[in-house]
Amino acid sequence: MKFGIVSDSSCDLSPQYTEQEQISIVSFYVSFDGEKYLKEGKDIAVTDFYQEMADNQGCYPKTSMPSVQDYIDAFLPLVKRGMPVLCICLTKKFSGSMQSAINAKEELMEDYPQAEIYVMDSQLVTAIQGLFVQEAVRLRNQGFSLEEAVKALERIRNTGHIFFTTKDLKYLEHGGRIGKAASLAGSVLNIKPLLQYYDGELGSTELCRGRKKSLLKVVDMFIEYLEKKKIDLEEYLLVTGIGLDVPEYKTFKDYLKEKLTEKGYPVKEWLQIQIGATIGIHTGPYPIGVGILKKAEI
Repeated sequence: MKFGIVSDSSCDLSPQYTEQEQISIVSFYVSFDGEKYLKEGKDIAVTDFYQEMADNQGCYPKTSMPSVQDYIDAFLPLVKRGMPVLCICLTKKFSGSMQSAINAKEELMEDYPQAEIYVMDSQLVTAIQGLFVQEAVRLRNQGFSLEEAVKALERIRNTGHIFFTTKDLKYLEHGGRIGKAASLAGSVLNIKPLLQYYDGELGSTELCRGRKKSLLKVVDMFIEYLEKKKIDLEEYLLVTGIGLDVPEYKTFKDYLKEKLTEKGYPVKEWLQIQIGATIGIHTGPYPIGVGILKKAEI
């Protein structure tokens, strides 16, 4: 390997994968009482995080970014080995995680001036940040240098797009994404939000009546997007994501596969991830979605 890879936990890749591919994960912190903060994926499993919300109505956890010391602890073993480091962070529009990484780099450079650490704003979130990290791994495993990998990755950051929905509007209300009146009306009328993430931002919220309809509509919106943009899916990576595992996720995946086949897209399998706390605090326990990211080319 010509460089090591570090990412914050918002990439939502499985522990099995990150261990297998020797990716150092720097955890976000999550708190249910505003006082005790737990490391996501280490002190508290993501499933347990969601279960706590599901079991306690009115529970609105908070997240906190990784500290400078957290990043130093991740960088130092690689730096001591003389290994260049690529650090991939959650979009800086959502968090100060990247700034913590930059501060850690600057602090380490005082003691290790020869260290090579590149801190990268993925401009992405959750599942498509995960795809982005996987592309970094692929480039590293193929023997490319840090500089070559960075150039290739920079070209695909703006290709990430997510379509998703969730079961309850109250978390979006609590996070300031929608007003209280809209949230109340949604609860009464069984309205579900349809959301997109692209160009580094959450897009405007559309609404749909009923959970089943909202899940099917997410797939329809995704297919419409592929057709409108004339996207060749062979040039892209596909991912679906979920919070707490629920039966309707299978219905969602089956409908997605059916629509892809119907439209002639040659995709049979794709990455599946559990959406983590950095997005989960805004969606509640039941987000389900689909996303794509273009494959990197040297």
